[in-house]
Amino acid sequence: MPVTCREDKRHLTARVAGELDHHGARTVMEELDRRIDQAQPSQLTLDLSGLTFTDSSGIAVLLRAHRRMGQVQGSMRVVNTPDQAGRVFQAAGLERIIRFE
Repeated sequence: MPVTCREDKRHLTARVAGELDHHGARTVMEELDRRIDQAQPSQLTLDLSGLTFTDSSGIAVLLRAHRRMGQVQGSMRVVNTPDQAGRVFQAAGLERIIRFE
């Protein structure tokens, strides 16, 4: 599960590609934790344009990233959510907690 990160000042963009299931979720969480700790960003943008599949593990990844950004007094948004992932996140009610664009 590749995660490609890019920093610009205090804005961290992480692009997630492939399948975000129980096999890849831990890797993504660890990489996001490491990059958030390192960059201390004021804004995290999760770009899901490369995501081909997700299940409840993707919900856990988004919730953890949202919580971590709260710990560093930052905000988070999710962009380019594929239809399948959007249905999973909507069923979980994540749009009430996390900003999707």
